[in-house]
Amino acid sequence: MMNLRHIEVFHAVYINGSVSAAARALTVSQPSVSNVLRHAESRLGFPLFKRAKGRLVPTDEAHALFFEVSDIYDRVGSLRQTAKNLAHASDGHIRIGVLPGFGIDVAPLAVAAFRRKHPKVSFDIQTLHHADIPRLLQERHCDIAIAYENAGHEKLEYAEIGRRELVLLYRKLGMPDLPSRVGLDMLEDRDFVSLAHSGPLGTLFSREVARLNLDIRETVTISTMYVAAALVREGVGVAVVDDFTARVCAADDMDYRPFAPALSFGVYSVCLADRPLSRITRSFISLIGEMTGYSPAEASAGLRIGEGRSAQAR
Repeated sequence: MMNLRHIEVFHAVYINGSVSAAARALTVSQPSVSNVLRHAESRLGFPLFKRAKGRLVPTDEAHALFFEVSDIYDRVGSLRQTAKNLAHASDGHIRIGVLPGFGIDVAPLAVAAFRRKHPKVSFDIQTLHHADIPRLLQERHCDIAIAYENAGHEKLEYAEIGRRELVLLYRKLGMPDLPSRVGLDMLEDRDFVSLAHSGPLGTLFSREVARLNLDIRETVTISTMYVAAALVREGVGVAVVDDFTARVCAADDMDYRPFAPALSFGVYSVCLADRPLSRITRSFISLIGEMTGYSPAEASAGLRIGEGRSAQAR
């Protein structure tokens, strides 16, 4: 009973509260908005708004309808964005979505190394959280994303390109002379910056804590690893972070150690299952795979990122 133009105008009037504001948002004339709104009400058989003190107030029917209309409106917006992104895609441009820890270490190094070999290739890099990956790929905001789990999404294709570890990040002053690997039980009776809201890595850590029946004193809960690192630097407590973040944050006063047994996780490239990657994108992902294929123990021993295991063989 409502077409897409009706939905667009109704949504704009409902959100903006007046015909004039809706017209400005849609960049059309006020009479055009009024005419479409009247036509929608005629088709529906009931009013959508009533006037009260000079403002348009949604009716009860409009409130009920808005929940359905809002979902359709978002889908139309997604369709438009997808079409726009498809029109600007090219083999010489790589759009990649990366997690924050990956974005402050591996991604910049990989882009710099790749552009030295392919100077005409340009990049669009977006930082994201795991929950954003399906939407950003399906709307074509990204050609490829980097994830720390295989979520098994039916429209996405996952390929493991490396293995990494969770590590303990700490201030040297409070924990001097630690061994090369530490037990998770040393977190007990210490102020701890929690991973509870940090996606699959938080789940990995929580499962191991539950398995060992550890009692950990959580002082702050975070969703982003580099925030945890900043809190450690300020003396709030110790934290468990991915080794990408730890390597960047290691300094004269801070260090990190992997655990024994290791808390390892996969690094995955993620793309749309029905959309083949360009040759240049596949080549870039191969480079990232080379950069993520060694352990924190090797890194702490001085192995430079990007050299990988092949450097040891030389």
